[in-house]
Amino acid sequence: MAVHAVVMAGGSGTRFWPLSTADRPKQLLPLGPSPQSLLACTVARVAPLVPPERVWVVTTERIADAVRHDLPAVPPAQVLAEPLGRNTAPCIAWAASRIAAVDPDATLLVLPADHHIGDEAAFLDVLRTAIAASESGALVTCGIVPTRPETGYGYLELGAEVAPGVARCARFVEKPDRARAEAFLAQGGFLWNSGLFVFRADALLAAVQAHLPELHEGLRKLSAAAAAGADVEAALLSVLYPTLPSISIDHGVMERAERVLVVPGSFGWSDLGSYETAHELGEKDAAGNVVRADAVLVDSRGNFVHAPAGKKVALLGVDDLVIVDTGDVLLVLPRARCQEVKRLQS
Repeated sequence: MAVHAVVMAGGSGTRFWPLSTADRPKQLLPLGPSPQSLLACTVARVAPLVPPERVWVVTTERIADAVRHDLPAVPPAQVLAEPLGRNTAPCIAWAASRIAAVDPDATLLVLPADHHIGDEAAFLDVLRTAIAASESGALVTCGIVPTRPETGYGYLELGAEVAPGVARCARFVEKPDRARAEAFLAQGGFLWNSGLFVFRADALLAAVQAHLPELHEGLRKLSAAAAAGADVEAALLSVLYPTLPSISIDHGVMERAERVLVVPGSFGWSDLGSYETAHELGEKDAAGNVVRADAVLVDSRGNFVHAPAGKKVALLGVDDLVIVDTGDVLLVLPRARCQEVKRLQS
Protein backbone atom coordinates (compact mmCIF):
# COMPACT_ATOMS: atom_id res chain seq x y z
CA MET A 1 0.00 0.00 0.00
CA ALA A 2 1.51 3.30 -1.13
CA VAL A 3 0.20 6.62 0.15
CA HIS A 4 -0.30 9.38 -2.43
CA ALA A 5 -1.09 12.98 -1.53
CA VAL A 6 -3.78 14.84 -3.45
CA VAL A 7 -3.45 18.58 -2.82
CA MET A 8 -6.43 20.73 -3.79
CA ALA A 9 -5.01 24.04 -5.02
CA GLY A 10 -7.68 25.61 -7.18
CA GLY A 11 -9.08 28.30 -4.88
CA SER A 12 -9.03 32.01 -5.69
CA GLY A 13 -8.45 33.41 -2.18
CA THR A 14 -10.71 36.43 -2.60
CA ARG A 15 -10.51 37.42 1.08
CA PHE A 16 -6.77 38.06 0.65
CA TRP A 17 -7.17 40.59 -2.16
CA PRO A 18 -5.15 42.51 -3.31
CA LEU A 19 -2.27 40.18 -2.32
CA SER A 20 -4.20 37.24 -3.74
CA THR A 21 -5.15 37.60 -7.41
CA ALA A 22 -6.40 35.30 -10.15
CA ASP A 23 -2.85 34.84 -11.44
CA ARG A 24 -1.30 34.45 -7.97
CA PRO A 25 -3.93 33.26 -5.49
CA LYS A 26 -3.33 32.78 -1.81
CA GLN A 27 -2.02 29.20 -2.02
CA LEU A 28 1.01 30.56 -3.90
CA LEU A 29 1.67 33.23 -1.26
CA PRO A 30 3.68 33.04 2.00
CA LEU A 31 0.78 34.05 4.22
CA GLY A 32 1.72 31.89 7.19
CA PRO A 33 4.78 32.12 9.44
CA SER A 34 6.99 30.40 6.83
CA PRO A 35 8.65 32.25 3.92
CA GLN A 36 7.43 29.42 1.68
CA SER A 37 4.07 29.53 -0.08
CA LEU A 38 1.12 27.84 1.62
CA LEU A 39 1.19 25.22 -1.16
CA ALA A 40 4.88 24.46 -0.70
CA CYS A 41 4.36 24.23 3.07
CA THR A 42 1.52 21.74 2.54
CA VAL A 43 3.69 19.44 0.43
CA ALA A 44 6.69 19.76 2.77
CA ARG A 45 4.51 18.99 5.79
CA VAL A 46 3.52 15.54 4.51
CA ALA A 47 6.98 14.64 3.16
CA PRO A 48 7.63 12.16 6.02
CA LEU A 49 4.67 10.14 4.71
CA VAL A 50 4.59 10.99 0.99
CA PRO A 51 7.64 11.67 -1.20
CA PRO A 52 7.32 14.26 -4.00
CA GLU A 53 7.01 11.58 -6.68
CA ARG A 54 3.69 10.53 -5.10
CA VAL A 55 2.29 14.06 -4.77
CA TRP A 56 -0.55 15.14 -7.08
CA VAL A 57 -1.91 18.67 -7.24
CA VAL A 58 -5.27 19.60 -8.73
CA THR A 59 -5.41 23.25 -9.74
CA THR A 60 -6.64 25.53 -12.50
CA GLU A 61 -5.27 25.88 -16.00
CA ARG A 62 -4.50 29.54 -15.24
CA ILE A 63 -1.96 28.81 -12.50
CA ALA A 64 -0.80 25.29 -13.40
CA ASP A 65 2.61 26.50 -14.61
CA ALA A 66 3.06 28.61 -11.47
CA VAL A 67 2.25 25.56 -9.34
CA ARG A 68 4.85 23.50 -11.21
CA HIS A 69 7.40 26.25 -10.65
CA ASP A 70 6.54 26.39 -6.94
CA LEU A 71 6.92 22.60 -6.58
CA PRO A 72 9.95 21.65 -8.70
CA ALA A 73 10.29 18.20 -7.08
CA VAL A 74 6.75 17.15 -8.04
CA PRO A 75 6.54 15.52 -11.49
CA PRO A 76 5.01 18.11 -13.86
CA ALA A 77 2.49 15.59 -15.22
CA GLN A 78 1.10 15.18 -11.70
CA VAL A 79 -0.11 18.77 -11.64
CA LEU A 80 -3.63 18.27 -12.96
CA ALA A 81 -5.23 21.39 -14.45
CA GLU A 82 -9.02 21.70 -14.33
CA PRO A 83 -10.42 23.69 -17.27
CA LEU A 84 -13.20 24.85 -14.95
CA GLY A 85 -13.69 24.44 -11.21
CA ARG A 86 -16.45 21.94 -10.40
CA ASN A 87 -16.11 21.79 -6.60
CA THR A 88 -14.26 19.12 -4.62
CA ALA A 89 -15.98 15.87 -5.67
CA PRO A 90 -14.85 16.01 -9.33
CA CYS A 91 -11.45 17.36 -8.27
CA ILE A 92 -10.75 14.50 -5.85
CA ALA A 93 -12.36 11.79 -7.97
CA TRP A 94 -10.39 12.80 -11.09
CA ALA A 95 -7.14 12.63 -9.14
CA ALA A 96 -8.18 9.27 -7.67
CA SER A 97 -8.85 7.82 -11.12
CA ARG A 98 -5.50 9.05 -12.44
CA ILE A 99 -3.65 7.60 -9.45
CA ALA A 100 -5.53 4.29 -9.56
CA ALA A 101 -4.45 3.86 -13.18
CA VAL A 102 -0.79 3.75 -12.13
CA ASP A 103 -1.19 2.37 -8.60
CA PRO A 104 -4.42 0.38 -8.11
CA ASP A 105 -3.64 -0.21 -4.42
CA ALA A 106 -3.03 3.45 -3.62
CA THR A 107 -4.25 5.16 -0.48
CA LEU A 108 -5.06 8.85 -0.92
CA LEU A 109 -4.32 11.60 1.55
CA VAL A 110 -6.42 14.59 0.44
CA LEU A 111 -5.41 18.05 1.68
CA PRO A 112 -6.37 21.65 0.92
CA ALA A 113 -3.36 23.70 -0.17
CA ASP A 114 -4.02 26.72 2.02
CA HIS A 115 -4.13 25.52 5.63
CA HIS A 116 -1.73 26.23 8.47
CA ILE A 117 -0.67 23.53 10.93
CA GLY A 118 1.01 24.59 14.15
CA ASP A 119 2.03 21.17 15.51
CA GLU A 120 3.25 19.14 12.56
CA ALA A 121 4.28 16.10 14.63
CA ALA A 122 0.76 15.79 16.06
CA PHE A 123 -0.67 16.33 12.56
CA LEU A 124 1.37 13.45 11.15
CA ASP A 125 0.26 11.19 14.02
CA VAL A 126 -3.39 11.91 13.13
CA LEU A 127 -2.70 11.14 9.48
CA ARG A 128 -1.02 7.85 10.39
CA THR A 129 -4.07 6.86 12.43
CA ALA A 130 -6.37 7.82 9.55
CA ILE A 131 -4.28 5.87 7.03
CA ALA A 132 -4.50 2.75 9.21
CA ALA A 133 -8.26 3.23 9.60
CA SER A 134 -8.72 3.49 5.83
CA GLU A 135 -7.16 0.09 5.14
CA SER A 136 -10.54 -1.60 5.73
CA GLY A 137 -12.10 0.39 2.87
CA ALA A 138 -13.75 2.99 5.08
CA LEU A 139 -13.78 6.64 4.04
CA VAL A 140 -11.96 8.62 6.73
CA THR A 141 -12.08 12.30 7.57
CA CYS A 142 -10.06 14.24 10.12
CA GLY A 143 -11.93 16.52 12.51
CA ILE A 144 -10.48 19.34 14.58
CA VAL A 145 -11.21 19.54 18.30
CA PRO A 146 -12.91 22.96 18.56
CA THR A 147 -11.42 25.71 20.70
CA ARG A 148 -14.24 28.25 20.33
CA PRO A 149 -17.87 28.41 19.12
CA GLU A 150 -16.94 28.94 15.47
CA THR A 151 -19.73 29.73 13.00
CA GLY A 152 -17.51 29.75 9.91
CA TYR A 153 -16.89 25.99 9.77
CA GLY A 154 -19.02 22.93 9.25
CA TYR A 155 -19.01 20.34 12.02
CA LEU A 156 -18.75 16.55 12.38
CA GLU A 157 -20.66 14.72 15.09
CA LEU A 158 -18.75 11.85 16.66
CA GLY A 159 -20.35 8.44 16.90
CA ALA A 160 -19.13 5.33 18.68
CA GLU A 161 -15.40 4.71 18.96
CA VAL A 162 -14.29 1.79 16.76
CA ALA A 163 -10.56 1.85 17.55
CA PRO A 164 -8.22 4.00 19.63
CA GLY A 165 -8.46 7.51 18.19
CA VAL A 166 -11.06 6.50 15.57
CA ALA A 167 -14.84 6.89 15.72
CA ARG A 168 -17.79 6.56 13.43
CA CYS A 169 -18.94 9.82 11.89
CA ALA A 170 -22.54 10.17 13.03
CA ARG A 171 -23.31 13.10 10.73
CA PHE A 172 -22.02 16.15 8.91
CA VAL A 173 -23.46 19.44 10.17
CA GLU A 174 -23.69 22.65 8.14
CA LYS A 175 -22.18 25.88 9.49
CA PRO A 176 -24.22 26.70 12.62
CA ASP A 177 -25.40 30.00 14.03
CA ARG A 178 -23.74 31.32 17.18
CA ALA A 179 -26.17 29.72 19.64
CA ARG A 180 -25.84 26.31 18.04
CA ALA A 181 -22.03 26.57 17.86
CA GLU A 182 -21.95 27.40 21.57
CA ALA A 183 -24.17 24.38 22.27
CA PHE A 184 -21.84 22.11 20.27
CA LEU A 185 -18.85 23.34 22.26
CA ALA A 186 -20.62 22.89 25.61
CA GLN A 187 -22.01 19.47 24.74
CA GLY A 188 -18.81 18.01 23.31
CA GLY A 189 -18.70 15.29 20.68
CA PHE A 190 -18.55 17.77 17.79
CA LEU A 191 -15.49 18.58 15.69
CA TRP A 192 -14.71 21.19 13.07
CA ASN A 193 -14.80 19.78 9.54
CA SER A 194 -11.22 20.29 8.33
CA GLY A 195 -11.58 19.13 4.72
CA LEU A 196 -8.83 16.53 5.29
CA PHE A 197 -9.64 13.03 4.00
CA VAL A 198 -7.95 9.64 3.76
CA PHE A 199 -9.25 6.70 1.76
CA ARG A 200 -8.18 3.97 -0.61
CA ALA A 201 -8.50 5.06 -4.22
CA ASP A 202 -10.67 2.06 -5.07
CA ALA A 203 -12.97 2.72 -2.10
CA LEU A 204 -13.46 6.36 -3.08
CA LEU A 205 -14.13 5.48 -6.72
CA ALA A 206 -16.63 2.80 -5.70
CA ALA A 207 -18.44 5.37 -3.56
CA VAL A 208 -18.48 7.81 -6.49
CA GLN A 209 -19.97 5.10 -8.70
CA ALA A 210 -22.67 4.40 -6.10
CA HIS A 211 -23.61 7.97 -5.22
CA LEU A 212 -22.55 10.12 -8.20
CA PRO A 213 -23.02 7.88 -11.26
CA GLU A 214 -22.84 10.82 -13.69
CA LEU A 215 -19.42 11.76 -12.35
CA HIS A 216 -18.32 8.12 -12.47
CA GLU A 217 -19.31 7.86 -16.13
CA GLY A 218 -17.39 11.03 -16.95
CA LEU A 219 -14.29 9.68 -15.22
CA ARG A 220 -14.60 6.42 -17.12
CA LYS A 221 -14.47 8.34 -20.41
CA LEU A 222 -11.52 10.42 -19.23
CA SER A 223 -9.63 7.30 -18.17
CA ALA A 224 -10.15 5.75 -21.59
CA ALA A 225 -8.93 8.95 -23.22
CA ALA A 226 -5.87 9.08 -20.95
CA ALA A 227 -4.98 5.54 -21.97
CA ALA A 228 -5.02 6.73 -25.58
CA GLY A 229 -2.53 9.52 -24.88
CA ALA A 230 -2.13 12.88 -23.18
CA ASP A 231 -3.35 14.83 -26.21
CA VAL A 232 -6.52 12.75 -26.46
CA GLU A 233 -7.21 13.23 -22.75
CA ALA A 234 -6.62 16.97 -22.93
CA ALA A 235 -9.02 17.36 -25.84
CA LEU A 236 -11.78 15.43 -24.05
CA LEU A 237 -11.09 17.14 -20.73
CA SER A 238 -11.83 20.60 -22.10
CA VAL A 239 -15.22 19.46 -23.37
CA LEU A 240 -16.26 16.93 -20.73
CA TYR A 241 -15.03 18.40 -17.45
CA PRO A 242 -17.34 21.45 -17.50
CA THR A 243 -20.32 19.06 -17.78
CA LEU A 244 -19.45 17.11 -14.62
CA PRO A 245 -21.72 17.69 -11.60
CA SER A 246 -20.52 20.58 -9.44
CA ILE A 247 -20.77 19.20 -5.91
CA SER A 248 -18.58 18.93 -2.84
CA ILE A 249 -17.10 15.62 -1.71
CA ASP A 250 -19.00 16.09 1.58
CA HIS A 251 -22.46 16.44 0.02
CA GLY A 252 -21.84 14.13 -2.93
CA VAL A 253 -20.09 11.21 -1.24
CA MET A 254 -19.20 11.44 2.45
CA GLU A 255 -22.71 12.25 3.72
CA ARG A 256 -24.18 9.39 1.68
CA ALA A 257 -21.59 6.67 2.26
CA GLU A 258 -22.21 3.91 4.80
CA ARG A 259 -18.70 3.52 6.25
CA VAL A 260 -17.39 6.93 7.25
CA LEU A 261 -14.92 7.23 10.11
CA VAL A 262 -13.45 10.30 11.77
CA VAL A 263 -10.11 10.82 13.52
CA PRO A 264 -10.13 13.74 15.97
CA GLY A 265 -7.07 15.95 16.04
CA SER A 266 -5.69 18.95 17.86
CA PHE A 267 -2.64 20.28 16.04
CA GLY A 268 -2.91 24.05 15.78
CA TRP A 269 -5.05 23.98 12.64
CA SER A 270 -6.19 27.12 10.82
CA ASP A 271 -7.77 27.44 7.40
CA LEU A 272 -6.06 30.83 6.91
CA GLY A 273 -9.30 32.31 5.66
CA SER A 274 -8.62 36.03 6.00
CA TYR A 275 -6.18 38.74 7.03
CA GLU A 276 -7.49 38.27 10.57
CA THR A 277 -6.08 34.74 10.71
CA ALA A 278 -2.85 35.91 9.03
CA HIS A 279 -2.52 38.45 11.83
CA GLU A 280 -3.33 35.80 14.44
CA LEU A 281 -0.58 33.50 13.17
CA GLY A 282 2.03 36.11 12.28
CA GLU A 283 5.07 37.11 14.32
CA LYS A 284 4.05 40.12 16.43
CA ASP A 285 5.98 42.98 17.95
CA ALA A 286 5.47 44.11 21.55
CA ALA A 287 2.33 46.02 20.53
CA GLY A 288 0.75 43.10 18.69
CA ASN A 289 1.53 44.38 15.19
CA VAL A 290 2.42 42.00 12.35
CA VAL A 291 4.71 43.96 10.05
CA ARG A 292 5.88 42.73 6.66
CA ALA A 293 7.28 46.00 5.42
CA ASP A 294 9.79 48.74 6.09
CA ALA A 295 7.61 50.49 8.66
CA VAL A 296 7.62 52.92 11.55
CA LEU A 297 4.80 52.46 14.05
CA VAL A 298 4.19 54.89 16.91
CA ASP A 299 1.38 54.41 19.45
CA SER A 300 -0.16 51.81 17.13
CA ARG A 301 -1.37 48.37 18.16
CA GLY A 302 -2.75 45.21 16.65
CA ASN A 303 -2.16 46.15 13.01
CA PHE A 304 -1.31 43.96 10.02
CA VAL A 305 1.01 45.80 7.62
CA HIS A 306 2.32 44.53 4.28
CA ALA A 307 4.15 46.57 1.65
CA PRO A 308 6.63 45.89 -1.18
CA ALA A 309 10.35 46.47 -0.89
CA GLY A 310 11.21 50.14 -1.26
CA LYS A 311 7.90 51.37 0.18
CA LYS A 312 8.07 52.97 3.64
CA VAL A 313 4.95 52.77 5.80
CA ALA A 314 4.39 55.03 8.81
CA LEU A 315 1.57 54.61 11.34
CA LEU A 316 0.73 56.97 14.18
CA GLY A 317 -1.99 56.37 16.74
CA VAL A 318 -3.99 53.73 14.85
CA ASP A 319 -5.09 50.33 16.11
CA ASP A 320 -6.37 47.07 14.65
CA LEU A 321 -6.06 47.95 10.98
CA VAL A 322 -5.13 45.92 7.92
CA ILE A 323 -2.87 47.91 5.59
CA VAL A 324 -1.79 46.13 2.42
CA ASP A 325 0.11 47.86 -0.38
CA THR A 326 0.88 45.83 -3.50
CA GLY A 327 2.30 48.71 -5.50
CA ASP A 328 -0.79 49.14 -7.66
CA VAL A 329 -3.46 48.73 -4.95
CA LEU A 330 -3.61 50.09 -1.39
CA LEU A 331 -6.05 48.38 0.98
CA VAL A 332 -6.95 49.83 4.38
CA LEU A 333 -9.70 48.41 6.59
CA PRO A 334 -10.43 47.50 10.22
CA ARG A 335 -9.29 43.99 11.11
CA ALA A 336 -12.78 43.30 12.43
CA ARG A 337 -14.15 43.60 8.86
CA CYS A 338 -11.67 41.31 7.11
CA GLN A 339 -14.42 39.00 5.91
CA GLU A 340 -15.84 41.83 3.78
CA VAL A 341 -12.77 42.31 1.54
CA LYS A 342 -14.48 40.63 -1.40
CA ARG A 343 -17.03 43.49 -1.47
CA LEU A 344 -14.24 45.65 -2.92
CA GLN A 345 -13.62 43.38 -5.92
CA SER A 346 -15.44 43.95 -9.17
